[in-house]
Amino acid sequence: MSLVSDQTPAGGAAQERRPIVYVLDDDESMRLALSSLFRSIGLHVETFESSQTFLSFPKGETPSCLVLDVRLRGESGLAFQEELARSCLRMPIVFITGHGDIAMTVKAMKAGAVDFLAKPFRDQDMIDAVSNALTRDAERLAAEQSIASLCAAYDLLTPREREVMEFVVTGMLNKQIASELNLSEITVKIHRGQVMRKMGARSVADLVRKAEALRAKPQLSKPHFMDASKQR
Repeated sequence: MSLVSDQTPAGGAAQERRPIVYVLDDDESMRLALSSLFRSIGLHVETFESSQTFLSFPKGETPSCLVLDVRLRGESGLAFQEELARSCLRMPIVFITGHGDIAMTVKAMKAGAVDFLAKPFRDQDMIDAVSNALTRDAERLAAEQSIASLCAAYDLLTPREREVMEFVVTGMLNKQIASELNLSEITVKIHRGQVMRKMGARSVADLVRKAEALRAKPQLSKPHFMDASKQR
């Protein structure tokens, strides 16, 4: 096995957060050529000759993408793409091949590949494809981090504050919420203020957007998000 590692220098969070390009190709000359190309534009590169070595390599929460040969020794790059999807490793993939056809390209793209480049490809085409993939992954990570922050904020709400939040995002006024919960209007106003503060909401419209974002990602939020009303 030939494994080229561009080790991150010790110290410095900025270095650790550098985008990473993983190259999976059983052709050593291609691995070396791509490693040289990506390093020439300042990217961190890790190369692998088999899917097993790639899967066993530790991966962090940093923007990354995989440049994957569609035909590996003894295995299919397309089948490996499916394996990655099943394992929830959502890294963008740029396929490269010397034997591509239209049907293969369509299958790869439908499965989520960012690009499909036939060998020999222009260096600029590869750089453009990888840049696009890294941008997509950075956006995905930012979205996931945003949702995680919302979930953490929601966890800070008391059961009563969650009830109030549920009614606020439906557009109910304080006096209407007070009637529903058998509370005084001033108490509702206090709970509402706490909800806005803890959720970091600038307005009711902002709170509604945050609530919708949480509902759209149930795996990252409470199993019964805003379900308090069903328990009354």
